[in-house]
Amino acid sequence: MQPIQDATVFIVDDDASVRDALAWLLRSRRLFSEGFASADSFLSMLNSGTMPQQACCLLLDVRMPGMSGLALFGKMVERGLHQAIPVIFLSGHADVPTAVDAVKRGAFDFCEKPFSDNLLVDRVEQALLQSAHGLQARVERLGLQARMGELTDRERDVMQLVVQGLPNKLIADQLHISVRTVEVHRGRVFDKMDVKSAVELANLLQKI
Repeated sequence: MQPIQDATVFIVDDDASVRDALAWLLRSRRLFSEGFASADSFLSMLNSGTMPQQACCLLLDVRMPGMSGLALFGKMVERGLHQAIPVIFLSGHADVPTAVDAVKRGAFDFCEKPFSDNLLVDRVEQALLQSAHGLQARVERLGLQARMGELTDRERDVMQLVVQGLPNKLIADQLHISVRTVEVHRGRVFDKMDVKSAVELANLLQKI
């Protein structure tokens, strides 16, 4: 798997030697990383509004002084950030059941210590790929919402009936306008939404 360009792997672990070892491992696979000594410091970064715009993931220790990795993950879930920043827990044997439960709550995966270097980096790359896809979907969704914002109220009315599969005559009857007016609005909707058919338009609206 080719490394994703400009991706960042965040490492949150209170043990500096673990952070350094993971950073070295990731560099060996041409992956950039940024370390944090506590869950609180990583949360502060998130709260500062400096959310990464590129693909990223988080290697998160389960047990740490202060805020635990699980508590941080819980806050990320509350804000939906675990989808933009997939979380891979690093767990000791005693923490495996807890890590498994976290995966059920939306964590990307967990790796039990001592972990296989190759397996861990493979999962990191898969998490980054998921993050990249999520970012692309978000960009597309924002673009779609912007196009929706260019529609007039009447164009929106026509669009809703078009995607329901109604012919122009029935749309005209429901909206008390002429068939020709429906045709004009329909054409403008297709142009603004950059589609060529009602089916394509309906599929596009499902992405919002």
